[in-house]
Amino acid sequence: MWQRSVCVGLLALALGYLCLLGPELPHSALRHLSASLLGGLRRARSLEARMVAAWQAAIVRPGRPWARVAVGVNACVDVVLSGVKLLEALGLEPGDGRNHAVLNSRQDLKEAFAHFMEKGAAAERFFSDAESFHHIARMASEYPGAQARNAHTCLFVLQLYVGGNAALIGQKLATNPDLKILLCGPVGPKLHELLDDNVVVPPESMQERDEFHLILEYQAGEEWGRVRAPTANRFIFSHDQSNGALNMLEAFVSSLEEFQPDLVVLSGLHMMEGQSKEMRQRRLMEAVASISDIPTDIPIHLELASMTDQDFMSNIIHQQVFPLVNSIGLNEQELLFLTQSASGPHASLASWSGVPDVGVVSDILFWILKEHGKTAERASDLTRIHFHTLAYHILATVDGYWGNQVSAVAAGARAAGTQACATETIDTNKVFLKAPLEFVTSQTGAPAKISLNPDEPVVHWHREGISFHFTPVLVCKDPVRTVGLGDAISAEGLLYSEAYPQ
Repeated sequence: MWQRSVCVGLLALALGYLCLLGPELPHSALRHLSASLLGGLRRARSLEARMVAAWQAAIVRPGRPWARVAVGVNACVDVVLSGVKLLEALGLEPGDGRNHAVLNSRQDLKEAFAHFMEKGAAAERFFSDAESFHHIARMASEYPGAQARNAHTCLFVLQLYVGGNAALIGQKLATNPDLKILLCGPVGPKLHELLDDNVVVPPESMQERDEFHLILEYQAGEEWGRVRAPTANRFIFSHDQSNGALNMLEAFVSSLEEFQPDLVVLSGLHMMEGQSKEMRQRRLMEAVASISDIPTDIPIHLELASMTDQDFMSNIIHQQVFPLVNSIGLNEQELLFLTQSASGPHASLASWSGVPDVGVVSDILFWILKEHGKTAERASDLTRIHFHTLAYHILATVDGYWGNQVSAVAAGARAAGTQACATETIDTNKVFLKAPLEFVTSQTGAPAKISLNPDEPVVHWHREGISFHFTPVLVCKDPVRTVGLGDAISAEGLLYSEAYPQ
């Protein structure tokens, strides 16, 4: 860092000296030397600083911004605390990790947490034993010193936040004073207290008790027994009956006629995995019927989340959910699970190794829009996918349906850097570039090789009527909070997107 400062100082002195000598030097020589020194000054800035400056220049408001956004249907209170400290407080010894579709015991919780902590991957699971879950929740909230802010003087730090994808997206959008937000979901007294004043909750969404989700966070490099987390992330679990049954879906759709939104954001389908297979299938078909009642001139964005049942995901893809929505948001775990569930490209890939390959991700996004999106052969409304992973984001859109996507993908990446570090603007001393500096755009088609330019960090390529916008993310070195990051990214991307009228 000090070398860069010295370099900048010397360049500035050199420029000043040239100005003094200006009358004695030929104009062409002066111009050439000034350009060379300015180029050196630009290169002396960090990659991160150059990217932030380029984003700022690229991000502009859409020509037709949203005015009223309706968001539903999962909402809860997130109880955020240290995962390792909670498991130690429960008397659970570290051991081998193992994935569980549903958590039926503390042993399952321990194994699932270790499994995902070792991968550094986010996950969410339903805890089937109500009594055991409420005992764990009480221990988390009542343990002596749990409310302390200093992690060195207590077992764990507990904080309460707005939770649930719908509520988190609504809360993020509500920070824009020009937007009116409707949130429909199971809203209890504590959640209502935590919500922004700009969020309108219809009376039919209010309930006497809050739904609580436990968010077990871990930091990069944190250890539990033999497990060491490669990146900071979280493991979420709950015994949530209201969100699990999508109790507020019909109320949400019926409230749209009065609210008159120009964008609908839908999430919470993943919560149904805690239901029986028969109940889940019946409720999914009822959800399809309700979504079908939303006027087709209102764009619908579907936010996906962690799932484990491939048949259920296949039903969401094939049984009229994807064709009914215009846009989806998802991360690398959800994207891989989606292609595995529907036998798409790269479905044989068991898991990601490090930063997901851009060409592989691009192939899957292309396949989703070609096979399940709006084309001449398919009666589908799906035209947009916002993909986000720790190191980079990609916005894929069918040509002719969305505008301002350079701004949208850049704004989402900027939000990732500020929210994770809990700063108003990106502090380049607190972030680093993790994305590949070179990559290919496909592993199956005719790929192009891309070299990243930090002065033009949004890269665009095109494939058979589908546009891709890629940008790196400046990753927070010491993230303050990881939960809700994907929701904030999707919200910001939507805020800067413009849907062309059809």
